[in-house]
Amino acid sequence: MIEIYKTDSENKLIQIEESVYMDDGFDSKDCWINLTNPSDKEVELVSKISGIDDDVLKTPLDDEERSRVEVEDDYTTVLVDIPVIEEGAADYYSYFTIPLGAIIKKDLFITVSLKDTAITRDFIRNRVKGFATYKKTRFLFQILNNIASKFLAYLKQIDKASQRIQNELHKSTKNKELIQMLDLENSLVYFSTSLTGNDAVIARLLQNKANTNNILKSYPDDTDLLEDVAIDTKQAMEMCSIYRDILSGTMDAYASVISNNLNIVMKVLTSITLIISIPTLIASLFGMNTWVPGQNSPWGFWGVLGSSALVSFLLSIFLKKKKLL
Repeated sequence: MIEIYKTDSENKLIQIEESVYMDDGFDSKDCWINLTNPSDKEVELVSKISGIDDDVLKTPLDDEERSRVEVEDDYTTVLVDIPVIEEGAADYYSYFTIPLGAIIKKDLFITVSLKDTAITRDFIRNRVKGFATYKKTRFLFQILNNIASKFLAYLKQIDKASQRIQNELHKSTKNKELIQMLDLENSLVYFSTSLTGNDAVIARLLQNKANTNNILKSYPDDTDLLEDVAIDTKQAMEMCSIYRDILSGTMDAYASVISNNLNIVMKVLTSITLIISIPTLIASLFGMNTWVPGQNSPWGFWGVLGSSALVSFLLSIFLKKKKLL
């Protein structure tokens, strides 16, 4: 999907119609091209408009791409990971990360991603103050700031979901809750890896090493914004590390509880089996087709039954005192 936007003279974001940008004479100056899981034809069209190779535009579509900054003669590519939330079962969400590529030319800004996410939607819906497509450095830093904010928000959601699942596990230990805990732990692993890569990108931008082609011009306000992004990213990394440790410890604790509960059940079942086996043994001995004591007595059956019950009762008391029952 291709979406092309431009900030007009009144600082309002307008969307360019398809019939306009499909024209050979389309002027892309100060436009923002947003590519979401594009087809080969769409990539070819954007390549024609921007003059950037297809391979460069397709790079963010590989979900294994690492975060980095690449500087070419006429454009700069900033590749970072963004958090994505996906709704699963009722009251349950899964989290992962995908790459987002920002390709900045002197007169054009391009974003490429595999999914339509809240990161770009916030700009399209005018939820970001001071956003303009012609302020390319600020636009990039605002994207990074939005990414850091989403990481923090999703980490808080993961923490709340973890606490809710733990409360449910206190009532009953089910596979459903344990699988959800495992999914949350995996989400934190994805977040931790992605935040580490993003932090390296932000550090390079702060050092101004990416500005060798003079495309990302530095302004004091923009630098302040990037420093705030660096602080938020560090905070997200610390939160992610803390939540991972807590969740890992909780999973280990519940694994021990489950194992202990299983041992208790097996102990009780073994004790019950032992108690039942005594009457069975006595009944088997007195049921043999040979002479047995009391076989001619009218009280023989009741004697065998009473002795079996007495032995089982005494054994139950013994096992109870040993805390085996």
